[in-house]
Amino acid sequence: MELKIEKMAFGARPNKYMPDQELYKYLDEKGVRQMVSDHYDLLAQSSFKHLFPSNPVGLDAAKERSADFFIQRLGGPDYFNQHRGKPVLVRRHLPFKITPDARIVWLECYREVLLKLDAPEHLVKAFWLFLHDFSNWMVNTPDGSFSIPKHEEGME
Repeated sequence: MELKIEKMAFGARPNKYMPDQELYKYLDEKGVRQMVSDHYDLLAQSSFKHLFPSNPVGLDAAKERSADFFIQRLGGPDYFNQHRGKPVLVRRHLPFKITPDARIVWLECYREVLLKLDAPEHLVKAFWLFLHDFSNWMVNTPDGSFSIPKHEEGME
């Protein structure tokens, strides 16, 4: 299975794809949480690991918030809304200078996780297309340098 990463124009806000909610039915909550956890474990070793908490408690909290978001987006319980309020992810990510290069690393880590996921190919591809476009919404710094601030506790 091929999961391509394409560069996107800074400021592009594509909204062409939504994840297939069958993925949640296939993986269930536990599987989605494991997928997100595996992704964060790769990010914590990546070239922009300083964006994420370096302590296990902080990293686990970040994993939980992200998993809650994806569980909700995939049609599961609305944990994110219950615990964090409406998902205003662009605003929540503003304290971090997220570059196009950081987006690519984020996607590369997800690609690695998804290629090992035990799920039907069409569901993985649908989720990938969603992630691919969704990720550009978080890019808030046009240059290609990694100027992402060190993560501070309490920030996402």
